[in-house]
Amino acid sequence: MLLGCIADDFTGATDLASTLVRGGMRTVQLIGVPTGPAPDADAVVVALKSRTTPAAEAVAESLAALRWLQEAGCRQVFQKYCSTFDSTEAGNIGPVGDALIDALGCGFALACPAFPANNRSVFQGHLFVGTALLSESGMENHPLTPMRDSNLVRVLSHQTEGTVGLVPWATVTQGSDAIRRVLNALKEQGRRYAIVDAITESDLMAIGEAAAHHALITGGSGVAMGLPANFRRAGLLAERSDVATLPPAPGHAAVLAGSCSRATLFQLGAARDRVPTLELDPIATPDATELARRALDWADGKLGDVPLVIAASAPPDRVAALQAKLGRDQAGALVEETLAIVAAGLVKAGVRRMVVAGGETSGAVVSRLGVRQLRIGAEIDPGVPWTYAEGSGPPMLLALKSGNFGGRDFFTGAFDLA
Repeated sequence: MLLGCIADDFTGATDLASTLVRGGMRTVQLIGVPTGPAPDADAVVVALKSRTTPAAEAVAESLAALRWLQEAGCRQVFQKYCSTFDSTEAGNIGPVGDALIDALGCGFALACPAFPANNRSVFQGHLFVGTALLSESGMENHPLTPMRDSNLVRVLSHQTEGTVGLVPWATVTQGSDAIRRVLNALKEQGRRYAIVDAITESDLMAIGEAAAHHALITGGSGVAMGLPANFRRAGLLAERSDVATLPPAPGHAAVLAGSCSRATLFQLGAARDRVPTLELDPIATPDATELARRALDWADGKLGDVPLVIAASAPPDRVAALQAKLGRDQAGALVEETLAIVAAGLVKAGVRRMVVAGGETSGAVVSRLGVRQLRIGAEIDPGVPWTYAEGSGPPMLLALKSGNFGGRDFFTGAFDLA
């Protein structure tokens, strides 16, 4: 194993794994803290459900994953979080990063969530979604991790015991040597982190090259673009043409959506006119078992090659109403439990190709299905690959989509590539 990765949610893990596959690395995603021998792969991504858990729990799980990766012989460690850096001031990015830095004894790490292919860029330390600041992109209304500050230096400073510097875009455009010099200078000044600006994919490639010898890299999947080339230059990674090849999984097709992001809501709107679509109403029926039963009854007789869509996604006003009725945590748990039960019922009915939208929803579904390992295949849209899932149930193709990712026709177009 060359690269060992620790991701704070399941869709972010597949996003990172897809980036590594595109760079020519055989990549496997493992669900939860691994045990036993490592799979035969160039890179392993450990997917945790730690983005919204208490910080102490997130740190403990991340350190357990690190120990396993170190025992498996990984040469470099990557801490993966979302390209929207979504974490409150009391969030987990800083505490987990601090713990990994201490465990590795490296004293310093860069932080770069930029992902230009999905319109995420960092300039002067501020995170943009397209042309809008993160705090004006819709993320300020996220039901679990609202982001109301776009200044990543400030956000990360609130989460770490260390100090945070900046590598500005003017430096990044000068290439990897210039980036490396500034990173080294910030480390020598006693900084614990450096937010690194990035606007283009060439910026990310240069940042990756500059970090070739870093024990720890933190960021979104974009900054991992430059890492496969580092291993190839070192003679550690062979050229292969089959890294994205997956076995077939014949069976019915379905989409489960729990994300309330703007992108997912647009995708849901596009799907309504083309495929059978059911929108759940957890406000009217705040019982996961009953909601799931109604959904599975509706799906009976509709399953086939054409996907059906079952969604608990909702605009901000309906999310706020559900949270007001049940409380924030209980509202999220209701949606996750409902869709997890639905997923298990659909698999029992013969679904073998499934798209799941939303990080928390994906975590709940994968856990319910008993999936332990995902072999990463070709990309559907930037950051979203098909994966071959294996575990306690039948093998199947899964696409775990971050709520913010994918084009308007993702829910129907994904199956053209399965």
